[in-house]
Amino acid sequence: MSITLPPSATPSLHHAWVFGGSGQIGERVLERLLTRGVAVTAWSRQARAPRPGLAWRAGTLDDAGPLPGEVDAVFSCGPLDHFARWFAAQSGAPARVVAFGSTSVEVKAESADAGERDVARRLAQAEATLFAAAQARGTAATVLRPTLVYGAGRDATLTVIAAMARERGFFVLPRSASGLRQPVHVEDLAEAALAAWSAPATHQRAYAVGGGEVLAYDQMVARVLQALSPPARLHRVPTPLFAGALRVAHAAGRLRGLNAEALRRMRADLVFDLAPARRDFGYAPRGFSPRAAEVGA
Repeated sequence: MSITLPPSATPSLHHAWVFGGSGQIGERVLERLLTRGVAVTAWSRQARAPRPGLAWRAGTLDDAGPLPGEVDAVFSCGPLDHFARWFAAQSGAPARVVAFGSTSVEVKAESADAGERDVARRLAQAEATLFAAAQARGTAATVLRPTLVYGAGRDATLTVIAAMARERGFFVLPRSASGLRQPVHVEDLAEAALAAWSAPATHQRAYAVGGGEVLAYDQMVARVLQALSPPARLHRVPTPLFAGALRVAHAAGRLRGLNAEALRRMRADLVFDLAPARRDFGYAPRGFSPRAAEVGA
């Protein structure tokens, strides 16, 4: 995805902080900032070597301390709830904040799983905290809510599926896994962060940022398996059989992340309206054609 805005729409940006700079989205955000000649201070849990224009700080948000006055913008690419608490406690404020949240704020709000409902609650509370603190200080804040992220070979869904398929030569799905998805590439999310920063229409707003193609869950998995070398086979089995095998796996301490709610969501359409993002900052994500390296292969 490539977004070009007129010079008059681009605010001044000389120094930016990037939280979660070593993450799959954060890495790409800071690279784009450096390309634009922006001085970047990036935070991550593990120390990293500095580069021209890039200073690394090791630690968590609790270690970040007060925000220097010369910082023009902050990009948060890590957990939104932690960032919102840190930002609300600051006395100073940058002119601009762009933070990543998740569409889980909607998807998991009515989940039968208490843990998932808590995730949605914390995301919603974090957005409200961030917007309230930004409004009080005259900071323009934007929240981007990605859908299913891929592209760095480090995500918790498609990369895991690819790893299991490589090991066995096949992957198994229930026949009911036909819910619609919008997988989004990390590069498009990084472009979205910079585009949203530049666009006044995004101030104090949250946007769904999904991929440019809607496809069924089993179609999405099939494309991942075809990207492998050699390609892996996809087996579709009756849903009751899959659910029974999943219970056995749970009893053996495996696949705990694939719970009953996750199985239910394979049947649900998780499609989000990208029109506001297209309108306000020219969002134009790519279709879903993963390469092996983009799913960890």
